[in-house]
Amino acid sequence: MSDYELVHAYETVNLARAGGAARIELNRPEKMNAWEKTLTRDLRAALDVVAGDDALRALLLTGAGRGFCSGADLSAGFDTTPEGQPDLQTSLHERYHPVITAIRELPKPVVAAVNGGAVGVGCSLALACDLVLAAESAYFLLAFVNIGLVPDGGSSAFIPARVGLTRALEMALLGERIHGPQAHAWGLVNAVHPDDELEAAADALVARLAAGPTRSYAGAKRQLNTWVYGRLAEQLELEAAIQQEQATTRDFVEGVTAFLQKRPAAFEGR
Repeated sequence: MSDYELVHAYETVNLARAGGAARIELNRPEKMNAWEKTLTRDLRAALDVVAGDDALRALLLTGAGRGFCSGADLSAGFDTTPEGQPDLQTSLHERYHPVITAIRELPKPVVAAVNGGAVGVGCSLALACDLVLAAESAYFLLAFVNIGLVPDGGSSAFIPARVGLTRALEMALLGERIHGPQAHAWGLVNAVHPDDELEAAADALVARLAAGPTRSYAGAKRQLNTWVYGRLAEQLELEAAIQQEQATTRDFVEGVTAFLQKRPAAFEGR
């Protein structure tokens, strides 16, 4: 963790600090930091600490091990509606939206250091941050279409805001990996670094921000949130509603089954 001192080791997240810089590390490396209920609880707790400590003036978000975040933990199963369908809408409302919103509304700059795969809602989490650095081997993947779902976690807002409709449609419809150098060429990320230089580059950037005019950063973030993401809450609701529609499709059932069985999906279009 470089010069960071551990503040709290949650079950799935490590919170550390170095002067005015905070560092939140997703810590489920055996699951490629896949996102489930405990990770939500721990992320929200760590973000609350950062938000409530005026001495912490910038935040770095990264992942332990070989990945940033591999998305929702499908192996954990799904909560269900009274009708017996997977309740994806409630999961989005309770598990993912509060974290995404907290990052966008944090009155301090947030830097993502993407050290591996940022997949599905893990891609959304990275792109919710203000500045995004990526390792050369990192990749961004809207994997939703590969299991019969649609983008969520705010990615349907974050990606077109960064790279435009053309690239957003390419990511959403083709479900292919966008590696670090390509992501940088597109403008999806702010910088790309050799794998062994990412940590130092991210630490240096967060230290610079932590020594800067925090209220100026917060004001600029409010301005840009209003102009670019003024309808983010509505978009999150739309994503959740359309995602719940997908939960009733045969293609979703086939997509998840194929994923868990590690075989290609045979979609029928219904």
